Amino acid sequence: MKLPVFFKFPQILSIFIPVAVVFKLIQLNDTLVFISSALAIVPLADLLGKATEMLAARTSPTLGGFLNASFGNLAELIIGFFAISKGYTEVVKASITGSIIGNLLLVFGLSTLVGGLKHKNLKFNPITAESGSAMLFLAVASLLVPSFFIRVGGVAHQKSVNSISLFIAGILILTYLLGMIFTFKTHKYLFHNSNLIEKSVEAWPLKKSIMLLVLAGIIIGFMSELLVSSIEVTIKTLHLSETFIGIIVVAVVGNAAEHITAVFFAYKNKMDLALHISLGSSVQIALFVAPLLVFTSYLLGHPMPLIFTMMEIIAIALSTGIIAILSLDGKSNWFEGCQLLALYIILAVVFYFY
Repeated sequence: MKLPVFFKFPQILSIFIPVAVVFKLIQLNDTLVFISSALAIVPLADLLGKATEMLAARTSPTLGGFLNASFGNLAELIIGFFAISKGYTEVVKASITGSIIGNLLLVFGLSTLVGGLKHKNLKFNPITAESGSAMLFLAVASLLVPSFFIRVGGVAHQKSVNSISLFIAGILILTYLLGMIFTFKTHKYLFHNSNLIEKSVEAWPLKKSIMLLVLAGIIIGFMSELLVSSIEVTIKTLHLSETFIGIIVVAVVGNAAEHITAVFFAYKNKMDLALHISLGSSVQIALFVAPLLVFTSYLLGHPMPLIFTMMEIIAIALSTGIIAILSLDGKSNWFEGCQLLALYIILAVVFYFY
């Protein structure tokens, strides 16, 4: 079956990998370095994801599921690490928000729109939606508690917020690990339709998967360094806020390849896989990536307590609520996709002027 060029988009952007390097070497405008390095991360994240999947396919189902769930957002983790090392903690927190709402609204919205236009009836396992939504509600509540704590207690509670953030980060990672045991061990029979590797696809050799995984990770690290080092000039040149850069630009770049994969599965009427990517990725960001970056921030000397702006809190709450309402019946259609995309665009415009 011949697929639209849209699904080859990550490969097309590979040209920006050498372009970003050249722009940096000749000391071209930092804004162009930022744009080219951001676009270069997209195909690298795609390669990282494929290498992870192929590595998982060479292991046991349980270990394979854990690898997919743990390394699915490695690109965002790498970008976050370099941003924190430069002190851009607000950008990192905004990217956490952007990744959550982007996966729930943009990814699943575009998936249901594209899938619904090609297939009248879209169905998926409601157990996947129910379990993912429950974990997401827990994660979102845990992420937002410190923000409310500060707003209620004010300056008097300022000293306690770091300890609370670290404690919550530990609880979230523990919950994430327990969720992996539930999904891939004790109750794996409930999620038999949610494997990210299609059985018809022949896995790469183990050595090739490991080499490409390491190579992609290293180059993403280099591109992330270029991206982060040019943020300040880009913000001033394009008159954008750190919040908008994190929520829209960094979040979309880190997830773009995964977004296209979800749309691809929806196009082929494999909505279980599309839902697993969009909802599962949001859960992973909230339960694993965010708390890991919190611990990293304290180790790097740039503490990042889990304090989000009120607008970020509202955006996460709205996104979590609407995805729960639309997905729990196990059915979807193109109009629901339009509704999710409409909310994402509204939030993007608000954050632009925020």
